[in-house]
Amino acid sequence: MNFALLAAQSADSGTKMNIGDAAIVAIFGYAVVFLGLILLMCVLYITGAAFKRRDEKAAAAKASEVKAEVKASPAPVADAPTAPGSAGHVKLHGVPDKEAAMIMAIVADKLQTPLNELRFTSIKEIK
Repeated sequence: MNFALLAAQSADSGTKMNIGDAAIVAIFGYAVVFLGLILLMCVLYITGAAFKRRDEKAAAAKASEVKAEVKASPAPVADAPTAPGSAGHVKLHGVPDKEAAMIMAIVADKLQTPLNELRFTSIKEIK
């Protein structure tokens, strides 16, 4: 079997295309490919928009649930405002105010630090 003869016969049996017909076929092929890509892009945009809309609905439902929960819970009671220069409240356990003030002043004097830079959380008498 002669492969060269077989290849020559198959090449002669095909239809010959001139340059104009080849250009039309190529342009039609490119158009089909780009049309497919455009359709795929549209499908992706539509599904993306659907997922965004679903996420927005879920976020809105969660926000309304949180708002309803906030409305149902009572507002926290605000503590009385602290004096200027103070570092908050001190819990006194069995100590009168006058003695607590003297203890804080003594500690500030021993540390040689201004009283408004110290923070006392609680004062408790040890018996």
